[in-house]
Amino acid sequence: MQAIKTKYLPATNYRGSRVKATCERGTLTLPYRYDCDQFDCHRETARQLFEKLFSKDFSTPMVFATGCLPDGTYAHVLI
Repeated sequence: MQAIKTKYLPATNYRGSRVKATCERGTLTLPYRYDCDQFDCHRETARQLFEKLFSKDFSTPMVFATGCLPDGTYAHVLI
Protein backbone atom coordinates (compact mmCIF):
# COMPACT_ATOMS: atom_id res chain seq x y z
CA MET A 1 0.00 0.00 0.00
CA GLN A 2 1.12 3.55 -0.61
CA ALA A 3 0.85 6.76 1.37
CA ILE A 4 -0.83 9.71 -0.31
CA LYS A 5 0.68 13.15 0.23
CA THR A 6 -1.42 16.30 -0.26
CA LYS A 7 -0.18 19.85 -0.67
CA TYR A 8 -1.95 23.22 -0.83
CA LEU A 9 -1.19 25.21 -3.99
CA PRO A 10 -1.98 28.94 -3.64
CA ALA A 11 -3.83 30.93 -6.28
CA THR A 12 -1.94 32.39 -9.22
CA ASN A 13 -2.90 34.95 -11.85
CA TYR A 14 -4.39 32.14 -13.94
CA ARG A 15 -5.70 29.52 -11.48
CA GLY A 16 -7.47 29.48 -8.16
CA SER A 17 -6.25 27.72 -5.03
CA ARG A 18 -5.88 23.96 -5.37
CA VAL A 19 -4.92 20.85 -3.42
CA LYS A 20 -2.64 18.33 -5.12
CA ALA A 21 -2.59 14.67 -4.05
CA THR A 22 0.45 12.59 -4.99
CA CYS A 23 1.48 8.96 -4.63
CA GLU A 24 3.74 6.62 -6.58
CA ARG A 25 0.98 5.59 -9.00
CA GLY A 26 -0.23 9.07 -9.92
CA THR A 27 -1.48 12.52 -8.98
CA LEU A 28 -4.75 14.43 -8.80
CA THR A 29 -5.26 18.19 -8.43
CA LEU A 30 -8.63 19.58 -7.33
CA PRO A 31 -9.85 23.12 -6.68
CA TYR A 32 -9.68 24.12 -3.03
CA ARG A 33 -13.10 23.78 -1.41
CA TYR A 34 -13.90 26.76 0.78
CA ASP A 35 -17.06 25.14 2.15
CA CYS A 36 -15.04 22.80 4.41
CA ASP A 37 -12.02 23.19 6.67
CA GLN A 38 -8.43 22.65 5.52
CA PHE A 39 -8.11 19.17 7.05
CA ASP A 40 -11.27 17.89 5.34
CA CYS A 41 -10.28 19.43 2.01
CA HIS A 42 -6.95 17.57 2.04
CA ARG A 43 -8.60 14.32 3.15
CA GLU A 44 -11.25 14.54 0.40
CA THR A 45 -8.58 15.09 -2.28
CA ALA A 46 -6.66 12.04 -1.02
CA ARG A 47 -9.87 9.97 -1.01
CA GLN A 48 -10.67 10.92 -4.60
CA LEU A 49 -7.14 10.01 -5.76
CA PHE A 50 -7.42 6.69 -3.97
CA GLU A 51 -10.76 5.97 -5.63
CA LYS A 52 -9.36 6.92 -9.03
CA LEU A 53 -6.38 4.57 -8.70
CA PHE A 54 -7.65 1.69 -6.59
CA SER A 55 -11.48 1.65 -6.77
CA LYS A 56 -11.62 -1.78 -8.41
CA ASP A 57 -9.39 -3.32 -5.74
CA PHE A 58 -11.46 -2.38 -2.67
CA SER A 59 -15.13 -2.77 -1.87
CA THR A 60 -14.98 -1.78 1.83
CA PRO A 61 -15.41 1.78 3.15
CA MET A 62 -12.24 3.86 3.18
CA VAL A 63 -10.90 5.14 6.50
CA PHE A 64 -7.74 7.24 6.41
CA ALA A 65 -5.24 8.05 9.12
CA THR A 66 -4.12 11.61 8.35
CA GLY A 67 -1.31 13.71 9.76
CA CYS A 68 0.29 17.07 9.02
CA LEU A 69 4.01 17.11 8.22
CA PRO A 70 6.37 19.92 9.34
CA ASP A 71 6.44 21.48 5.84
CA GLY A 72 2.64 21.94 5.83
CA THR A 73 1.78 18.97 3.63
CA TYR A 74 -0.47 16.15 4.79
CA ALA A 75 0.12 12.39 4.66
CA HIS A 76 -2.79 9.95 4.38
CA VAL A 77 -2.70 6.17 4.87
CA LEU A 78 -5.58 3.76 4.48
CA ILE A 79 -6.32 1.82 7.69
